Formats: sequence, structure tokens, C-alpha cells
Amino acid sequence: MRLLTFTEAGRTRIGVVVGDEIVDLAAAAPDLPTEMARFLAAGRAAREAARSAAEGAQRRLALADVRFEAPVLHPSKFLGIGLNYTDHIEEMGRELPEFPLVFNKQTSCVSAHRDPIHVPRASTAVDYEGELAFVIGKRCRHVPEDRAHEVIGGYMIVNDVSVRDWQARSPTMTLGKSWDTHGPCGPWLVTPDEIGDPHSLGLETYVDGDLRQRSNTKYLLFNCFNLVATLSTVSTLEPGDVVTTGTPSGVGMAMSPPGFLKPGQTVRIEIDRIGTLENPVIEEPADTVRF
Repeated sequence: MRLLTFTEAGRTRIGVVVGDEIVDLAAAAPDLPTEMARFLAAGRAAREAARSAAEGAQRRLALADVRFEAPVLHPSKFLGIGLNYTDHIEEMGRELPEFPLVFNKQTSCVSAHRDPIHVPRASTAVDYEGELAFVIGKRCRHVPEDRAHEVIGGYMIVNDVSVRDWQARSPTMTLGKSWDTHGPCGPWLVTPDEIGDPHSLGLETYVDGDLRQRSNTKYLLFNCFNLVATLSTVSTLEPGDVVTTGTPSGVGMAMSPPGFLKPGQTVRIEIDRIGTLENPVIEEPADTVRF
């Protein structure tokens, strides 16, 4: 299934995407949770009920008539993995890591398909990073790698937008990864049964139609299941936690001259069996000043 968090008629809820339409689960299966993390936590029974409701639903909404929201609105964790494709490691002039390079993206950066990416007042070194992300579907700890697939609730696309000069200022990279609007996610969450092998997915990133990145998740240095095992050794993972798995070569920073994002451009990321995440780039609006 493709599970969408959306807003329509002033209400935010989840639905099942069927073609270019949505089955509103709040109407078709009113006993189910209407928020993604709670829906994932409800487990197989909730998924089966949603699938059955989608198959029998008479009333559907057009995708064109709703606002896309991030699949998980408020993840308790948003973790990123750096230097996880060999070609990206080479273009950045770094050594091959022997252990996953993990960093935090503050959850206030989360945004949705079609939401604008801000070029902030404090920097113009804003870069794109097309990535496969997975979302935890079951509360878990100490998950062995060969059972990691059991705790993944679904997959989506993330643009791990990075402010490169601020990223370089902190060894944790968090400052460069956490700006408001710099965590576009979506367009929806695709359940594992529809994805199949998550390590055989083609990935492409375009800026204004110009192909910048092309790779496949088979080239991940540390794959999704390895990451679940590593991260769950340290922390209890919760339904709705997001882990974005790293980007291949072709980032703007590595171009000569650098191909950083500029207002007026559009970033489009496509991943096989998931879809397309697209976001316009704008100057940071004046109304972001709040105190």
C-alpha cells in the first residue's frame, strides 16, 4: 500500500493512495488511527483493515484536491547516515567508514512533497541529497540484522537538504542538517510488501530537469537492515522514527563550480516503486522571524 498523510477540508488524516485517488481511512475505516505513527504501531491488523477498506471503498478523493503532508508529521527521531555510497565518499574526498556515520536531523525540519525549500538568510551553500528512507513500524530494541525487516513499517523518499558551511562548523553535522524546511519527506509511505527488496531501487535526483544523481540502493555501504541492527543496539526505536540512508554521488558541493540550490529552482527525486518527491526552492520568507 501507499499510505498518505494529507489535509482536506481543514482536517489532517491518513489514506490509501489508489492510482490518482485517495481512500480516506477516516471515512472508510473510522476505527483505525488517523495519524501515521499510531497506525503503524497498530500493526498487521490495522494494515489488513486499511487494505480491505481501500478495496471496498466507494468514495474517493482526488490527489489533486488535497494537500500533501509529510507521511510522519512528528517523528520522535529523524536520523541520517553520512557517507553511505562509495562514489559519494570518493567525491567528498573522505575515507571509507568502517561503521555507520550517524547524525540527527532536528524534527522541526520535516516538510512535505511540494513544500518549498528555503535558502536561508545565513547561507547560500544549500545542497540537495536524494535518499531512500525507512520508517520504523514497531517498538523495538536489539533487533538482529536478519529480522530487521520485521520492524520496518514502510519506505519513502527524503531530500536530506544540507547547509554545507554550517555542516562543516560542527563535527556532528547537526547544525547543517536541521534548518526549517530542510527535511522534505514523501510523497507517501510505501509498505514493505509493495517495495520487495529495498536494496534494488533505482534513485535519480534532478534540479530543474538536469540529472544530478543516478544510482541504486544496492550500492549502500550499510543497508537498511544493518542500520536497524546498529541503531536498535543503542536506542529503543519507536513507530514513526525516520532513518534516511545516505546519498550517492552528484551533490552540488562536488560540482565545479558548486551547484548549490538557488531560489526559483525545483528539486525532483525519483525512487523506483515509491514515486517522486518534488520541492520548489525559494528565499527564506520574512515571516520566519518569530519571538
